[in-house]
Amino acid sequence: MRVRAYATPFLPLTLAVVISFLLAQAASAQDLSAASPPTLAPSSVVVPARLTLASAIDLALSRNSEIAAAQRELEASEGALQQGRARPNPELSYLLEDTRQATRTTTVQVNQAIEIGGKRAARVDAAEWGREAAVNDLNARRAEIRAQVSSAFYELLTAQERLRLAQDTVELAHRAGEAAGKRVVAGKISPVEETKARVAESGARLELAQAQGELRSARQRLGALWGDPSPRFDVADGSAEVLPVVPLLPNLDLRLANAPGLKRAQIEVQRRRALADLERARRLPDPTLSLGVKRSQELGRNQILLGVSMPIPLFDSNAGNQLQALKQYEKAQDELAATQTRLYADALQARELLSTNRLEVETLRQDLLPGAQAAYDAASKGFELGKFGFLDVLDAQRTLFQARSQYLRAIAETHRAAADIDRLLGQDPSN
Repeated sequence: MRVRAYATPFLPLTLAVVISFLLAQAASAQDLSAASPPTLAPSSVVVPARLTLASAIDLALSRNSEIAAAQRELEASEGALQQGRARPNPELSYLLEDTRQATRTTTVQVNQAIEIGGKRAARVDAAEWGREAAVNDLNARRAEIRAQVSSAFYELLTAQERLRLAQDTVELAHRAGEAAGKRVVAGKISPVEETKARVAESGARLELAQAQGELRSARQRLGALWGDPSPRFDVADGSAEVLPVVPLLPNLDLRLANAPGLKRAQIEVQRRRALADLERARRLPDPTLSLGVKRSQELGRNQILLGVSMPIPLFDSNAGNQLQALKQYEKAQDELAATQTRLYADALQARELLSTNRLEVETLRQDLLPGAQAAYDAASKGFELGKFGFLDVLDAQRTLFQARSQYLRAIAETHRAAADIDRLLGQDPSN
């Protein structure tokens, strides 16, 4: 079949330039539309007046900026997977030989590279494992934020209890000071005793101010987990004295198998393996198929061009990249073993700390607190009957306050140890 001669020698060149320009504009428009983030309308945060642990966790999981960043990373991994599935673009070329019209030869040709050796499959496999890593990182971030919320919430509960304890202590110190003043007036004790009582009351008021500051800090730490620097709830609703259960060792082993940190290391091993397979496949050069039309003005006819080309791996066989990918794969295997050992050791340590803190709480609750309360009651009654000095009352009061403070600290440490276990191993599915 004879093809009509070109009207001008530059028509194929113009056509090629126009096609390339349109393709570039379309790709640019697609990139801009994909890169432009949707406009998000600001949403108000509804915080209940009496904040529960479940409400605090829901707020943090929906509003925490670190979780939002991990979600964006997951969305970005989808783009990497989409790009990994893409095939090589064809190439359009134009060649003009000779500038004289009578002897001019023009060639229009399309070249298409063909991937061989499983390059595309390995590239897609690596991108899929990258997406799995992003999913796991999102789940790990959620588990970490959940643990942080739990720890901060129980710290807030103990701070509220510590404030009530400081208020009670101030009231007790005030009553003791008033009683000492009356006994001084009655001539039963020395004015020095009243001075000691007033000093003790001042110390109690200072501890009250410290407790108020700790409460404000605890509220801010909790609110910051959902991006609220000025918490708008009134009080944390819950009981810090309900202690978490120490997990059994078999349960700990089962949770370790599903720990986010361990899963991340396992996924990294698979991703590095896929990348090693990709570099191994790249040692085979990809052929390029060519199809075109050549117009010879001198001969007055068109010629079909068919061709194939392939790089010769004479100087670069991709050996360096293969070695690097293989060693990174082996490194990921070593890191997996190290991560498993470290996670198990950290989980055992957190479990031991949880068990120790629980024992401390039970001991304080059953032995120390009742004894300190009985000693204070006896000292107060004995002071009223004139059997004890006021210094004995102050010592008993201070002992009672310290025992209660130690009790609250032990409760907070117990919940913190349980939160550390959940952070390391993920949330217990039995809860």
